[in-house]
Amino acid sequence: MQSGQTGTMTRSRWLAIVGYSLVGAATQLVWLNFAGITTVASSRYGVSESAIGWLAQVFPLLYVVLAIPCGLVLDRWFRSALLAGAVLTAAGACVRLIGDDFGWLLAGQLIASVAQPLVLNAVTGITGRYLPEKNRPTGIAIGTASIFAGMVIAFLLSAIFTTAASIPTMLTITAAFCAGSALVLAIAIRHPGPFELPTEAVPGLHPGSPAPAHSPHPNRSALATTWGDPLIRRLCILAIFPFGVFVAMSTFAQALLEPAGVTGGTASTILLVNVIAGVLGSATIPILVVRRHAESTLLVVSLTATAAACVLLALAPGVLTGFVAITLIGLLLLPALPIVLELVERRTGEAEGTGAGLIWMAGNLGGLIVAVVVGLLVDHPLAAFLVMAAIALIAVPGARALRRPIAELRAQSTPQP
Repeated sequence: MQSGQTGTMTRSRWLAIVGYSLVGAATQLVWLNFAGITTVASSRYGVSESAIGWLAQVFPLLYVVLAIPCGLVLDRWFRSALLAGAVLTAAGACVRLIGDDFGWLLAGQLIASVAQPLVLNAVTGITGRYLPEKNRPTGIAIGTASIFAGMVIAFLLSAIFTTAASIPTMLTITAAFCAGSALVLAIAIRHPGPFELPTEAVPGLHPGSPAPAHSPHPNRSALATTWGDPLIRRLCILAIFPFGVFVAMSTFAQALLEPAGVTGGTASTILLVNVIAGVLGSATIPILVVRRHAESTLLVVSLTATAAACVLLALAPGVLTGFVAITLIGLLLLPALPIVLELVERRTGEAEGTGAGLIWMAGNLGGLIVAVVVGLLVDHPLAAFLVMAAIALIAVPGARALRRPIAELRAQSTPQP
């Protein structure tokens, strides 16, 4: 009986991760619904392609503004805030079905974009509350991989529903997926997680750190304490670079490779394979890296390999090099995110929502900055790819310098005999 009860409890804990993963994928699906059908959508709704682009661009713009407030809300009312994010994502997807015009699309996107930081910032919190410590790297890897999987679903739907007449069907399928995901999550987290910290528990930060960031009721002092931690600041600064390169590559790969004879359809396939490789890498590589205590090494390798891939694209652009280089970037660069988030979860304790919010904010900010720089060079592919290579290389010394603080964090997390 005891064994059966343990098995049931374990399944219920992982159900929370499944529910979160579905909602995480839903946020990306709503975000990128129109990424592969920009021209078709602009003709259907009678607006410019630039206007259709804003349906996606509102997400990172609002994320930069809302990342920290949403992190603080998650730290204080975790389950309610996460469920609100799931409901708002579904609501945004459903609002787009009310009327067949651009105004309703934009309204739905704005609602869902407010929800996104409530969901994505919770990836460390859901694992910390529902999984034992030994399983948390796996939970974070799965949760993060599901976010990238949502991108894959969005690309697949846009590849299937390619005509103006089929857009409403695509939006209906998206709304159904979002609503179902919210329902699964609501069932999965109807009870508090078994690993909620008691009032007196103050784990995580290095000795001498102020306690409020680990209080069960964090407030703005949690932000000051979290940002005041040198390791968290380093991780935030580091996140700017890989996020920036990935966003810029995803945004401009087609335009940069076009002069080399790479068609739009081929570029879309390359980017789809890139994200699929990232999903597989994010679901597996971080688990192995954490077990082998090789977090800093993986970050160095991924950034160096990304720089080399960008140089290859600069010197020898083409279909083959595009597939090889951009797939390698997805496979090695995207797993950096769950690795960084797992370090944040270990470091910040009950303020992991604020910590994750800082990482996501830094990453989205990096994406905006690097995309703007690369966009200015879109007519000069050689320079654009070399700039991305340089940005990746700039972060390598910072990734290497993490080796000692990560080792110290690991020593503090290990129970003393």
